[in-house]
Amino acid sequence: MCYLTRLSPEGNRQVLLGRKKKGLGMGNIVGLGGKLESGETAVDAAVREIEEESSLVVAASALTELGLLTYLFPHREEWSQESTVFVCEEWSGTPRESNELNPLWFDVATLPVDEMWDDARHWLPGVLNGVSVRATFTFGADLESVVFRA
Repeated sequence: MCYLTRLSPEGNRQVLLGRKKKGLGMGNIVGLGGKLESGETAVDAAVREIEEESSLVVAASALTELGLLTYLFPHREEWSQESTVFVCEEWSGTPRESNELNPLWFDVATLPVDEMWDDARHWLPGVLNGVSVRATFTFGADLESVVFRA
């Protein structure tokens, strides 16, 4: 997943997120990104997903890797996955809505964590301030709440 950041016209640091329109996490506000296709690296997937989900074009060299997250869903094993976290400050184009999500800019100081996956509150603010993360989150039977993190 990738978090594109910018300064707003008022000088506030912002991040591009989007409301997920379908699939895993539908209804949540999420970062851009998705699953790797056959033969892709995490960087390749991030570049492709950013363009598919927002119409923005990002060079692989503009991505800064800041972590690896492991998500465990003991009550729905097929949802378990690993996700590489990238931050990016350079791209071209204007964000546009896709069939996956509607991209919107949010101030980093007031992230909408109550509308995101439960794990985001634990690591996203740090990543957006340049702090690397490596963590594992185990979700409970409700498939929404983090019940353990390591």
